[in-house]
Amino acid sequence: MAAQVRVTPQAKAIHDSAIVIDTHADTTQYFLDPAFDLAKPPIDIHLDLDKAKRGNLGAEFFSIWVEPTLYPGQYAHRTLQLIDSVYEQARKHPDRMMMAFSTADIEAAHRQHKLAALMGIEGGHSIENDLGILRDYHRLGVRYMTLSWSNSNEWAESSGKVVTPGITPSKHGLTDFGKKVVFEMNRVGMMVDISHVSDQTFWDAIATSKAPIIASHSSSRALTNAPRNMTDEMLKAIAKNGGVVMVNYYPGFVDDNYRNASNAQRGEMQKAEASIADKIKDPNPAAYYYAYTKVTREYAAKLQRPPMKSLIDHIDHIAKIAGIDHVGLGSDFDGVPVLPQEIDSAADLPKITQALLDRGYKADDIKKILGGNLLRVFRDVERVSREMNKQK
Repeated sequence: MAAQVRVTPQAKAIHDSAIVIDTHADTTQYFLDPAFDLAKPPIDIHLDLDKAKRGNLGAEFFSIWVEPTLYPGQYAHRTLQLIDSVYEQARKHPDRMMMAFSTADIEAAHRQHKLAALMGIEGGHSIENDLGILRDYHRLGVRYMTLSWSNSNEWAESSGKVVTPGITPSKHGLTDFGKKVVFEMNRVGMMVDISHVSDQTFWDAIATSKAPIIASHSSSRALTNAPRNMTDEMLKAIAKNGGVVMVNYYPGFVDDNYRNASNAQRGEMQKAEASIADKIKDPNPAAYYYAYTKVTREYAAKLQRPPMKSLIDHIDHIAKIAGIDHVGLGSDFDGVPVLPQEIDSAADLPKITQALLDRGYKADDIKKILGGNLLRVFRDVERVSREMNKQK
């Protein structure tokens, strides 16, 4: 068994002086349980207020994800419930977290030693093909949107195969309406996220967006051959665009051995997942996610977690191919059943800093990876929005 990572005083000093930003946590699904408290969660999760504090997590983008097959005809309603749930957690803990809507807000939260709570919509189906609803989400504080989730919507093709009842999905990247969505996101100042999209949608988004784009939770396809990951050609295009790739921690996206083992039991696990919706009759809207978490953790426990080295390899590869200014952290906390060895929760984020230091990264470059690169992109998106609105 490998020795545990020890965070040295040098690494701790670098980590504690950085604004650490994570661009994707699915912890939001639990917030819909009216009894849930981010300060005292009822189950062991990757992200809570204590773990965020121990890991010096400065800003978290809480994922606003609507499971498309469970909520047909209710996408906007469910989206609004999730948005409200983030506000409610911030309201309950004003001394420890605050809602944030801009780079200035993230920096203000850092000065006040509070967790900056931001929001990103995961899946363009949430806008129900309506630019007015997109604008409303921005007014409510949503600062990025993933153009698709694992389901293709009418205007953006996905890399996934989830079939959504009643929807005729795009099969060729972005439609003309999809390009209008990207343009409107640029205008209002919402980051365009291409995690989950098909390769053609990626290239269409790159060609369309006037602002840098992000991959909120994706890794390198050259190292782990998952369609959710990005090819080296895509990484170079992101660099040219000025965007940033936020590395996903999920073992299936950072380690091919784990991915193959997981795929081998995928059919069995899918049957267990499919039975959940029929069994859950609890009016608590988070009940499905509790049950889903239980099932996925049971199956994940059968597999060997990959070493933390696998995760760091992806950060390192993207930094080498795209450049040090184009890589960051997008954990997928509480959206995945397990994380690599040594990373059990947000409390372990300093170990990433230690691992990067051990590979020879300098303090300034480590701070870019921890959050500086995302802040730069976010500022560029805010600038493009101001410029576009001056033209009208």
